[in-house]
Amino acid sequence: MAFQCQRDSYLLEFDTSVVSCVPAELKLENNGKKEKLKGFNVNLKDTILFPEGGGQPDDHGTVGGVPVLRVVRQGPEAVHFISSALEEGQEVHIKLDWERRFDHMQQHSGQHLITALAETMFGYKTTSWELGRQRSSIELDTASVKPGEMDALEAAVNENIRAHIPVTVKLLSIDDPAVEKVRSRGLPDDHAGPIRIIDIEGVDANMCCGTHVSNLSHLQIIKILGTEKGKKNKTNLIFIAGNRVLKYAEKSYNIEKSLTVLLKTGADEHVDAVDKIQKTVKRLQKSNLTILRDMAVLIAQNFKNKTDRGNFFSLHNKDGDNEFMNIIANEIGFQGTVIFLTVGEEKGAGLFLLAGPENIVTEVGPRVSELLQGKGAGKAGRYQGKANSLVKRAEAESLLREHSSKLTAGEE
Repeated sequence: MAFQCQRDSYLLEFDTSVVSCVPAELKLENNGKKEKLKGFNVNLKDTILFPEGGGQPDDHGTVGGVPVLRVVRQGPEAVHFISSALEEGQEVHIKLDWERRFDHMQQHSGQHLITALAETMFGYKTTSWELGRQRSSIELDTASVKPGEMDALEAAVNENIRAHIPVTVKLLSIDDPAVEKVRSRGLPDDHAGPIRIIDIEGVDANMCCGTHVSNLSHLQIIKILGTEKGKKNKTNLIFIAGNRVLKYAEKSYNIEKSLTVLLKTGADEHVDAVDKIQKTVKRLQKSNLTILRDMAVLIAQNFKNKTDRGNFFSLHNKDGDNEFMNIIANEIGFQGTVIFLTVGEEKGAGLFLLAGPENIVTEVGPRVSELLQGKGAGKAGRYQGKANSLVKRAEAESLLREHSSKLTAGEE
């Protein structure tokens, strides 16, 4: 079955009716967290909302004023997931998110054009592709590309765009001899109905279920950003098409302006300026580490030289790392002293180290880690880890002072 979105990719609104509406759940990932939404799966008599497939994501839009959160193909049907129910037989008006749809059309038709010319010019076949949110990639069946090939390919692609070449949709029966002459990576197992061919006049004919521009000029421009090493001796070609190129140019220009202000150099000198800054930072970091190591030794010696030092030592320092804390602990020695060290922002995240008699550290270490909302581990009289919050550092210190007092009282 061909949907209305496949018959006319430029149709923005459409009237249809509800065939069925059943309760359903949708699994979504939001900021890395998976969640389930309760709603309804709706089948319509026809639709202008494309269900994901052929490497192309689904469309967004509304059905009867209700936002559509997902559209998937199930056999010959397009299933729309919405948050509220619709009545079976109800007449509904569909509105399409055109900006998203046209972006997908530009990227998808752009992929067809690049794929066709990469094979014609260099013999590189496409084995898969991905339409990403910011950029798209085409997996080419070659371990590497030769210098100059991508420049030549980009020039040829844009020459075809300027040539104003028509793109048409043809429907063929599965036993039509013409099907054998078109480019294809195979049909899905549940395919039903005629074979849909996207024909770029004189350039390419390819089986595809997606939505496409009607003329290559609608692609505006294609930029091949480069290539990356892919899986199993493949090469990934990275590209953007149409409005994405305009947005990319605008973003790049704004970044260039900001860097010019920050670095106080022209755009051609940005890389050299950043390289100099990085080298300076590395030198300063090295010097800072040396100073911190010397400081750690002096802190430990100062404590050891005190006649009334007791058997508890606590220190928080904004700067430092695990090495800084371990130097202090090693210099003081922790067989008869409980040592509590933290580094980082005073009420933010940081690192912690607890050292002392093994029985005390083993008993109190997990509790200290809990107070600092962190994770730690230890052995042989040390317990250290990351702290997500140092807000309760004072409370942890009080707990440790209490246990260190047992050393003086001879309870340990």
